[in-house]
Amino acid sequence: MTELKYTAEATADGNGRNGHVSSDDGLIDLNLGIPVGIGGAGGGSNPEQLFAAGYAGCFLSALSSVARVHKVRLVDPTVTSRVTIADSGEGFGLSVELLVNLPGVDEDQAREIAEGAHQKCPYSKAVRGNINVAITVQ
Repeated sequence: MTELKYTAEATADGNGRNGHVSSDDGLIDLNLGIPVGIGGAGGGSNPEQLFAAGYAGCFLSALSSVARVHKVRLVDPTVTSRVTIADSGEGFGLSVELLVNLPGVDEDQAREIAEGAHQKCPYSKAVRGNINVAITVQ
């Protein structure tokens, strides 16, 4: 059996949050800007948006995997990830809200699938115990 393994690589340069980020394969090539909401000028993406995008995609994959185990067919599922950065008194901290939409799935079963995905998703595992993650099934 082949072991699955993948390493993503991205490089940031310039002035951190006011710099540039790119992936080794060229698929990500973005200017960064400090969000207006935390005193910056905006004008570029930011680490929180990139984290939110990655978490949403990964969590949706985990949802699909857990739904298959439960023999539930998902039709047009979505995950919206909201990543908040805020002053925590000792520097900045993050929190995440995952909005899970599983059209046509009973609410109790949707919650069960979402909780299973939260246990399985590598992003959830990585942040567990470090930042607050709230899951809302819509």
